[in-house]
Amino acid sequence: MRIILLGPQRRPTLDGVVRSLGLSGPVATVTAGWQEREPDDTLLGTLLGGRAVNLALYRRWLDVQDRDPEYSAGARRLADTVAELQDLYLLRLDYALRAVYAVQRRSASGDAVQDAVDAVRDLDTEHLRRVNVARREYFDQLAPHDRPVIAEHRAEVSAVLADAPALVIAGGHVGVLAEVLHLFNVAAALNGAPVIAWSAGAMALADRIVLFHDRSPQGPGHAEVYGSGLSLLRDVVLLPHARARLLLDDTARMAVFARRFAPARCVLLEAGTRIDVSADGAWPPGVRVLGQDGHVTAREAA
Repeated sequence: MRIILLGPQRRPTLDGVVRSLGLSGPVATVTAGWQEREPDDTLLGTLLGGRAVNLALYRRWLDVQDRDPEYSAGARRLADTVAELQDLYLLRLDYALRAVYAVQRRSASGDAVQDAVDAVRDLDTEHLRRVNVARREYFDQLAPHDRPVIAEHRAEVSAVLADAPALVIAGGHVGVLAEVLHLFNVAAALNGAPVIAWSAGAMALADRIVLFHDRSPQGPGHAEVYGSGLSLLRDVVLLPHARARLLLDDTARMAVFARRFAPARCVLLEAGTRIDVSADGAWPPGVRVLGQDGHVTAREAA
């Protein structure tokens, strides 16, 4: 399916994108990342020409928690397990990245730096594997597809998506987005129509969600692997608000970032960005990415 990635929508470009696609009929939307503000989608509906049909995935998620106490209890146990895994991972990640930067400052040997980066890559890979195993075991035990409340919501979501000319996924809390998109089996229900997404909505489409923030009040933080998205996009790390959230002028730091996640391309999603990924997975030329030398560059088509 065609996937269109947009930059942040504070100055909306969505309406122009929709017009360019010539869409007709009700457009399915996901605003679950806004959590309690999920229904506050008047502007989004206006940008879609009054044709938005909100899948209400956050409301459905709350309904599952209310009507299926066993599943809700299992979800809390999983959240506790994942939080513990994340805490241990972040502790080890801090030491591992400090080692990378120390080697980078002291050694002119590219091999020494790469060895240190490889240790971080191994840590990232193992953490993602453990999180995915925990989630798989949770789904195997609780079998969401066999639970009446979840099956009911999945059927309703699937019915809307079956006729929708496009799916639009807004930003917000990426963890909540990934959770509800998986729970209600959105990827399996897609009908081949275009998917348009931005910010956290774009991140949730990837096979690996990476959280990042170099400009937090506490000072630069370490980018961390959070989990898996829908895997509609593979071998890519999406970076919304990159200029505001990353120290792009610190080329040494950015080089570590890019080398850590290679061969995945680290794609910047700034205001005004539009990237059309074709149905066969081809990316257009000119996509702005972090190069392994730490500089932002325009990538050729791939």
